[in-house]
Amino acid sequence: MFMSIYEVAYNLEKAIRQSEEFQRLKKMYEEIQHDETSSRMFNNFRNIQMRLHQKQMTGEEILPEEIEQAQKVAALVQQHDKIAQLMELEQRMSFLIAELNKIVLKPLEELYNEFE
Repeated sequence: MFMSIYEVAYNLEKAIRQSEEFQRLKKMYEEIQHDETSSRMFNNFRNIQMRLHQKQMTGEEILPEEIEQAQKVAALVQQHDKIAQLMELEQRMSFLIAELNKIVLKPLEELYNEFE
């Protein structure tokens, strides 16, 4: 039986949601969100990251003070055990998604390399 590419994609989404990596990430994120101090610290860190990323993407200058603030907040966050664990789990999930992306793009890569 033939499955459409969208059915396969939705099955992959479901598999990611059920994966051990995602479940561990979700559990740690929920733990942090239920602790007011951890949640505030983590959300502040994420907001700074997102603001700097947005500036970078739009070509807007990132001021030295902003870099210094981001470094201080990152150092503080990394000292927090649960947030450090969450960041490690996020990194693993990002690696998994990058690997999946390589697999999905392999047919295109092979096609273009075939004619080089």
